[in-house]
Amino acid sequence: MRKRITAAALGLGIAGAAVFVTGGSAQGHGYSEGPTSRQAFCASGEASDCGAVEHEPQSVEGPKGFPAAGPEDGQICSGGNEGFGALDDPRDGNWPATELTPGESHTFTWKLTAPHSTTDFQYFLTTDDYDPTQPLTRDALEDEPFLTVPLDGAQPDFQESHEGTVPDGKSGRHLIVGVWNIEDTENAFYACSDVDL
Repeated sequence: MRKRITAAALGLGIAGAAVFVTGGSAQGHGYSEGPTSRQAFCASGEASDCGAVEHEPQSVEGPKGFPAAGPEDGQICSGGNEGFGALDDPRDGNWPATELTPGESHTFTWKLTAPHSTTDFQYFLTTDDYDPTQPLTRDALEDEPFLTVPLDGAQPDFQESHEGTVPDGKSGRHLIVGVWNIEDTENAFYACSDVDL
């Protein structure tokens, strides 16, 4: 009798694990390190009072399809995750920022703690009238990404790098929204990087 109960419990455990692994959530995890994202600054301690994202910078996951779908306005940097809401707080425009020169090539890097089958990486930049003291909305972003890197279902490296150019003519404080679109789930990973151009 004990053997039957143990076997049944083991079978349920394996079935439960299979359901967990094949669910709708992405198995990949990662975040932007270059230019440094808000969650990376939180994880390193250079930004404080960030809450749970300090220990989980790789977990900013939300619905894909951005900008037509995805996280709601005002919740873009957190991927719509309430627990990571500190990332959506503009902090009066005082997030640490990375200096970039428009019109010059830059390397955009992601640290992936669990790579996953990928559609593409996309990078969006804020408009000329962007106000860094306000929560981010779609209206504050250019309509099209300035850089798209297609992977067509391939799995990226643990250290993923992309070469791209920030549009010329931009200046001042801006925000780059990096989106890592997972191929075989309904989700993407989001990373907001404050930059001085």
